[in-house]
Amino acid sequence: MAQVCGLGLLLVLLLSVAGASMPGTVVRINMAALNYVSEIGRAPLQRALQVTIPYFLDQSGETLQPTRIQIRNVVVPHLHLNFVADLGIHMSATANFTFQIFRASEPLELMLPVVLLADARVAQGSIGTPVVSISACFSRFGHASVFDGSNSTAAPALLVPVQKHIKAVLRNKICLSISNLVQGLNVHLGTLIGLNPVGPESQIRYYMTDAPTVTSDCISLDINAILFLLGKPIVLPKDATRFTLPPDMGTTDTMVTVGISQHMFDSTFLLLQKAGTLNLDVTGHLESDDNPLNTSALGRLIPEVARQFPEPRPLVLKVRLGATPVATLRTNNAMLRLQPFVEVLVPASNSAFQSLFSLDVVVNLTLQLSVSKVRLQATTSVLGDVQLTVASSNVGFIDIDQVHKLVGTVFEKPLLDHLNALLGIGLALPNVVNLFYANPEVFVHEGYVVISSGLSYQR
Repeated sequence: MAQVCGLGLLLVLLLSVAGASMPGTVVRINMAALNYVSEIGRAPLQRALQVTIPYFLDQSGETLQPTRIQIRNVVVPHLHLNFVADLGIHMSATANFTFQIFRASEPLELMLPVVLLADARVAQGSIGTPVVSISACFSRFGHASVFDGSNSTAAPALLVPVQKHIKAVLRNKICLSISNLVQGLNVHLGTLIGLNPVGPESQIRYYMTDAPTVTSDCISLDINAILFLLGKPIVLPKDATRFTLPPDMGTTDTMVTVGISQHMFDSTFLLLQKAGTLNLDVTGHLESDDNPLNTSALGRLIPEVARQFPEPRPLVLKVRLGATPVATLRTNNAMLRLQPFVEVLVPASNSAFQSLFSLDVVVNLTLQLSVSKVRLQATTSVLGDVQLTVASSNVGFIDIDQVHKLVGTVFEKPLLDHLNALLGIGLALPNVVNLFYANPEVFVHEGYVVISSGLSYQR
């Protein structure tokens, strides 16, 4: 309990530092997800219902005769979940209990059918995670019957008091077992706030901004993120408009619909820019047909380079992102605009580097978005021409059209390789442990992205 309270206080402090209260992501859990939980949830419910039955004390004789009763098997043939507006989830299930009653003469096997009904409230926990609690629980018992093949001649006299004893025990323990099962689910849901890497020195942590919105069709979670650099949260620009996911977005009968705002994309690229992970160095090689980045090739375009460096030397392009990348989301089209500062260097004799000239560069890229397991990934390609302008020069006049042929050629491929490797790692989407997105589809809309996906629980 102390650890939970401490974590809650820590998150409150982090949220105040981050200064972001508007949701950047909306996760909508649809009816198809409840159907999936109904399928995979029968086995855990069967295990949870394997409770201990205390001895039955038979008072029909002159002395009390303790009779041991054991649940031999529990089968849940039916489990159905549905949303309850403004509350959470309603559960109805049928469970068939098989008991073994150890009598003095011979064991007796009984079956007792039970209908289970429960309401679960879905709320926002103190640490920004979904919390489920049982608000109502009932059990309706059928009549116990002797299993086929058992000797039932002496059963009726014992059957009625044993059935009454079993019902009294189960009436208390069934709802407690369901509540304990839900508490285990809450531990699972608590992993939503776990740290996920964005780059080598950056992480992301999600949290709920408001209580869930529950309708008869879905549960909607408003989620924001804290972005960390070197273990400290970065201050993000506040989004002036609240992001809401329009109804009926995504594909029909999908389990989960995730909406990601423009602000979330902007914040992520801001983190990458601040972390320096978008920066790169491109090094030339003297004996390479694929990379003619050397003073000999450059000297044929800029005479002063040939004069200063009569012997060939490799060049280095130092690419630094001083300006924040700009992502643009249009219908069926995602783009990224980079404005790196590129410095062209040559190694000097004392192991230092001499600056020849520098360029302001503008690169427009297309983004192809996809989802793998729990990560939103992207691949890029250059859209149009790379734009170069001279920022400064230590080698006199530079004909940018001539230089473009050399620098643009050797700059473009390393940049794409670097970006695709980085964006291929992907941004972790809101997730909990062992639950993955399955067969996702990504749709780009004006100002936001929608992911329609199934779910796959893998232990």
